[in-house]
Amino acid sequence: MDIFDTEKRSQIMSRIRGKDTRPELAVRRYLHNRGLRYRLHDKRLPGMPDIVFSPRRVAVFVHGCFWHGHVDCRRATLPTTNQEFWKHKIQANATRDANAREELEKAGWTVHTVWQCEIDAARLERLFLNICNRPRNPSLAPLKID
Repeated sequence: MDIFDTEKRSQIMSRIRGKDTRPELAVRRYLHNRGLRYRLHDKRLPGMPDIVFSPRRVAVFVHGCFWHGHVDCRRATLPTTNQEFWKHKIQANATRDANAREELEKAGWTVHTVWQCEIDAARLERLFLNICNRPRNPSLAPLKID
């Protein structure tokens, strides 16, 4: 049973943002402090990645464990009320994530996913090094999505 009534729960859920979340800001802050510059939420790319390094063709998604169904994560447990709704919603998010990743990789992009529960200094340093090790290629044509 939920500790809030339906109206209060709806109010709480309506305040959850899709952009500029705490995990996303932590990743962005780390990469920016290390000297990397990037674009945010490029609508031209499948899945609208959270962080985009166009010259290197690197896209980074920062996922909340609950919203994107992180497997075997304690933060990804289903609520006890309205479980069918949540199963469907989270599965749809995971499917959309997989499709976006596949489209980007087919177009020659390197895709990194950072999970909310995995954000720590070691993981962020590995991400930084992976991005830096991807060569710049300014001659690459922009991605065309039909």
